[in-house]
Amino acid sequence: MKHLLSQLITLWHRKNALIAYLLIFSTSAFAQNEDTKITINNWLHLGNFDVKKPAYNQQKNLGGETFENADLLQFNFLDVEKFEPKTSSEVRWKNNTYEWSELKSAKNDFVEIEKKAKGADYQIGFLAAYIHATQWMKAEIELSSSQLLEFYLDGKMLKSKETENQKEEDPGKVSCKLTLEKGKHLILIKSLKTAENNADWKIKAELKIDESFPQSALTTSISPTKFMTINHLLEGKSISSASISPDGDLFLLKYSQTTPPNGDQSGWSEVISAETGQLVQSFREAEIHNIKWVPSGKAVAYETSEKDNSSSLWVFDFADMSLKNILAGVDDFDDYTWSDDLTFIIYSVSEKADQKSGNMKRFEGMPDRWPWWRSRSFLYRLDVASGVSEQLTFGHISTNLMDIRNDGQKILFSQDIPDFSERPYSRQFLMEMDIETYSIDTIWEKNFGGNCQYAPDGLHLLVTGSPVLFGSIGKNITGDVIPNDYDTQAYIYDMTTGEADPISFNFNPSIENAVWSKYDKNIIYFLAADRTYKRIFTFDLNTKYFDEVNTGIDVINSMSLAENAPLGVFTGSGISTPKYAVSINLTDGEIKTIANPQAETYKNVVFGKTEEWNFINKNGVEIEGRIYYPPDFDKDKKYPLIVYYYAGTSPTERSFGGRYPKNIFAAQGYVVYNLQPSGAIGYGQDFSAAHVNNWGISVADEIIDGTKLFLNDHAFIDQEKIGCIGASYGGFMTMLLQTRTDIFAAAISHAGISSIASYWGEGYWGYLYSSVASANSFPWNNKKLYVDQSALFNADKINTPLLLLHGDADTNVPPGESIQLYTALKLLGKPVELIEIKGQNHQIVDYKKRIEWQNTIFAWFDKWLKDQPQWWNDLYPDRNL
Repeated sequence: MKHLLSQLITLWHRKNALIAYLLIFSTSAFAQNEDTKITINNWLHLGNFDVKKPAYNQQKNLGGETFENADLLQFNFLDVEKFEPKTSSEVRWKNNTYEWSELKSAKNDFVEIEKKAKGADYQIGFLAAYIHATQWMKAEIELSSSQLLEFYLDGKMLKSKETENQKEEDPGKVSCKLTLEKGKHLILIKSLKTAENNADWKIKAELKIDESFPQSALTTSISPTKFMTINHLLEGKSISSASISPDGDLFLLKYSQTTPPNGDQSGWSEVISAETGQLVQSFREAEIHNIKWVPSGKAVAYETSEKDNSSSLWVFDFADMSLKNILAGVDDFDDYTWSDDLTFIIYSVSEKADQKSGNMKRFEGMPDRWPWWRSRSFLYRLDVASGVSEQLTFGHISTNLMDIRNDGQKILFSQDIPDFSERPYSRQFLMEMDIETYSIDTIWEKNFGGNCQYAPDGLHLLVTGSPVLFGSIGKNITGDVIPNDYDTQAYIYDMTTGEADPISFNFNPSIENAVWSKYDKNIIYFLAADRTYKRIFTFDLNTKYFDEVNTGIDVINSMSLAENAPLGVFTGSGISTPKYAVSINLTDGEIKTIANPQAETYKNVVFGKTEEWNFINKNGVEIEGRIYYPPDFDKDKKYPLIVYYYAGTSPTERSFGGRYPKNIFAAQGYVVYNLQPSGAIGYGQDFSAAHVNNWGISVADEIIDGTKLFLNDHAFIDQEKIGCIGASYGGFMTMLLQTRTDIFAAAISHAGISSIASYWGEGYWGYLYSSVASANSFPWNNKKLYVDQSALFNADKINTPLLLLHGDADTNVPPGESIQLYTALKLLGKPVELIEIKGQNHQIVDYKKRIEWQNTIFAWFDKWLKDQPQWWNDLYPDRNL
């Protein structure tokens, strides 16, 4: 009896949850008649706008045709692709402003736009409504009207009615097949009332759902509120980076934009006033790149490419709005750096080695596989006043500029030479050159190199690198354990004594970038990975303490500091916050948003809540995680779960978007559990060292244990519908997980590693990554790692339906890693699919291919976690080959 009562209560909760859901996403009523048609009764209306045929419209054009009413309908008076209608939102038409207004259907479900007796001879009007599909589905729309019309779905014109009908009882119809992905879609009707047509101006729209889908899968509304889609992520204007002028008066903002339907990309820069936010200069139409602030004054330098493919360098001064060419005709130009006093520039030029013709190539070491390896880069100095250039370095080994000393007398550069005798299989030579005499002093020769910059006194260096860059002094690990060399530390190096001070020894975040402040020479600024955050910290040279700078941003991508003012600009994002830029007064902490171009894109997008969920692993270490909930989450429903991880040396940040955007998975109706297993940087050296010589076993068990604990703690998860997904090292982890558990109902591995041994030898960076991840271990001395922990050699244990995705041009993790596991599972009769993405490398960057790839992921999970195979079957029908 108790069980029956519980079932009744559950059904009551679910019924009320459905009613609440329909109130949100079906604010307008719809009628469903006996033949399963849904009539759209509530609309948004815009117009009506008087339009005219052009002069000489009866004169035949070059094709022998006169201007017809249908030609007037087809003309794009307004850009309908940008429409996102909602009640009372405004649209500009010539000198007037019009509002979208609500309009209901009346007699026989027709919505009446206007009686024939009113208005000018020709008028254009728009009707808009939203349809919400709760799953991928197919439907059909039928439009009835005596007038001419065009039908648009999500801004794309799909069907037109180009004949007019005068009879009220037979207005004429046109229909269109629809394929709808899960989510909300805008339907738009553009209609033309003509002088010749005496029928009333009215329209009826009916939707018919394909019989293989539930009728409840489609609802209508006039609310633009929606969930996030892949199009939101890929399209529109976004900010790439921001930097500040030396005096803090101007901001340089770099933007990019992707435009559908082909994913055309553009990039440009703008300079705005820090005080007013007003545009000072736009470089939108300029063919420039490599734009940077000149270290003093209010000027930027930038590079242009000339017709002969050479490069020129220019200086644009905002003080007098002048433009000056300071360098011209340089072939294979790479980069440039100003001296502090602006008297010279150090620039680099890449020299390509002569390639012997023929069909045979001898490899001279593992890096010789890289197409760019035989090119070399050398340093030059440009005297800005005279325009004289001099070559500073020469030879067969590249020289890489590190820094220019503040007094301009010396430069710091490095050379990296392969050394296959010990890891990390290269040696760094750090040199200092007197740029007047060209004399060189070698500062060090090390296996583990570092990035260096001069201290203000010119006698010390700020160095970032491995915990063992200077022996064991930077190593802060319990026991005799090999540290994770990607866990970057900071040191102050004394050039006189050769001694280094490991200033980040007790600092857990891993350092990504460092700037020694020129405004306050006692402060060093660090951009560092702090667990799943990426934050700004200051290090005070007097107190020896680190402090966090409050930026308001969860994950910072770029940092720029004014040289002569206590100001900085930063870009970054958060869990549900797209990338934006802020300025910060570093004295009083005042934060101002200076660019947020994606606010418009996401203005009607609703995100689900996120929250932290951590657990303690078998070793007593806390493993962090977070939950992404569907925007329409109902705790009384059962949801499929997607478990996401990277599980390698980098944490899965709280950033927005990415290759596997958790917000989109949540918008697709999944709960997402994103956990951070041990081995990642940003948690301290003990935590990150767990990655070394592990390759998955303990991490896999953490994911399995964490998922089981998560299921026990969250009753709203359907325990039979659990999926997992990861890419690169995360793809390796997906493969390995399926050899150790059957708790997953579906799994996806993108660019995964099925055999550690073949990846070690075949991937472009396989042996280099392995020099850290499997330090001092090789296929011949550690088969337990290379064989036993590889999914390929345990393929018979895999039972989970597994989707393998791989770019067929992947040089990091070669496609063979997926192909060989696919072959094994096929021969074993296991459920597996392999999808190769043509022409794509380790990441899927092509706009159209990215959408197809993302939809493939959604369709696979829908098939196995929602019992909705239709999308997958539509994308990949069985060809019976």
